[in-house]
Amino acid sequence: MAKKQLDVLTALDAAKTQWYHFTAIVIAGMGFFTDAYDLFCITTVTKLLGRIYYPHNSPPGLLPRNVLSAVTGVALCGTLAGQLFFGYMGDKLGRKKVYGMTLMLMGVCSIAQGLSFSSNREGVMVTLCFFRFWLGFGIGGDYPLSATIMSEYANKKTRGAFLAAVFAMQGFGILAGGMVALIVSAAFRKYERGLSHTQISHQADYVWRFILMFGALPAALTFYWRMKMPETARYTALVAKNASKAAADMSRVLKVDIEENQGKIQSNEPEFRLLSVQFLRRHGQHLLGTTSTWFLLDIAFYSQNLFQKEMFAAVGWIHKSSTMGAIHEVQMIAWAQVRIAMVSIIPGYWCTVFLIDRIGRFVIQLVGFFFMSFFMFVLTIKFDYFKDNGIGFIVLYAFTFFFANFGPNSTTFIVPAELFPARFRSTCHGISAAMGKLGAIVGAFGAGYLADPKQGHLKTALTILAFTNALGFVFTLLVPETNGRSLEEISGENDDVEDKDRRISHTEVL
Repeated sequence: MAKKQLDVLTALDAAKTQWYHFTAIVIAGMGFFTDAYDLFCITTVTKLLGRIYYPHNSPPGLLPRNVLSAVTGVALCGTLAGQLFFGYMGDKLGRKKVYGMTLMLMGVCSIAQGLSFSSNREGVMVTLCFFRFWLGFGIGGDYPLSATIMSEYANKKTRGAFLAAVFAMQGFGILAGGMVALIVSAAFRKYERGLSHTQISHQADYVWRFILMFGALPAALTFYWRMKMPETARYTALVAKNASKAAADMSRVLKVDIEENQGKIQSNEPEFRLLSVQFLRRHGQHLLGTTSTWFLLDIAFYSQNLFQKEMFAAVGWIHKSSTMGAIHEVQMIAWAQVRIAMVSIIPGYWCTVFLIDRIGRFVIQLVGFFFMSFFMFVLTIKFDYFKDNGIGFIVLYAFTFFFANFGPNSTTFIVPAELFPARFRSTCHGISAAMGKLGAIVGAFGAGYLADPKQGHLKTALTILAFTNALGFVFTLLVPETNGRSLEEISGENDDVEDKDRRISHTEVL
């Protein structure tokens, strides 16, 4: 038998969509814009780093495998650590107290990575990797905090769309990474005519620094507004146990009168811990579902993003490095990234925004994994044909991006912010996201090795990713539907003692 829900939470669930909701989407979403920009802009400059600091490698722009893995993967390692740390702190100290720390860290490290100067190339690479690790650490905190804050502010009718809109800012971040690289490289190319090789090399050294440092701008612009956001009512009422303060905060935010007479909420029931039999019995399957699907998704998604330049080169969409100058190559890679973002990545995200509260999270995730696997299998079975038919390859490759974003790349972010009780919500989202980044690290180091032109195993990499996506489809069956229900109903926080161990099953929610 369910307890009566607090008035302030009922008001939040039933609140009409208003300007404050859109403000929260922009404030939280700009963090993801910055996240995606910082994580993926490295793709556009790795070959430039190879040309500048390893000029004798063949083909031009090829970084040593260990250096390439470190430069592209170290931020992911930092992100994993940040997701676990800030996810836990978000539940212990409150969402608001740690929300600004993540953005500040991202801004400072975005600038610092571009100032990676040294008298030798090893020093530059080590310094760059150091600051990209801490950049990733700040990015990691943005995942559980933004997701938790947005889910706890939203009404239950449009919660999925709000969360998806926050995450969809990733698409614009990826697009911005390509656009900034295009603009910067075009500006430098305009003045490189007539310069000596040494002078061009010096110019090129500024190009990658400008591209990486730009990520500090959106972080700085958003910081003030993040600090103005009040603590979420669900944290204040259910974790801090102060319903009166939660009602007062939300009355100001939603501009409605909310009366709450409970004051300090007292409970005689012992609350179970995260590492307990009770938690495993009630939410163990859910946590396994959210962690496994995010892990499998990110193996494929980040692999595709990080070695897409090898994909484009394999089908002739980017010319051979030996036929281009250093800055021209940056321009070509950036232009390819912009096209993929515009035709498949961004549309995929926004299809999720418009449809997730209509057809549900579960169906979207199943459909996404299915078609990602399907198109990858087609590419591997007909690899030689599509390698010679560049347009066909790119079309199918773009479809895998579309169904990643209109699918598990969005839903794996959304569902952990809805399934778990308020006092574990940020922590469990952080754990789920960290498993995703573990998958991204596997993709960055493993698939990056297979996609190396010297190894010649691009087809093998695509085959592995196809099976990975098929596994993601299977593990999605562990994740229940959360559409259209209050967070307290989903997590069981309103249940009486005799109902405490009732678990959400597919038969109840589908």
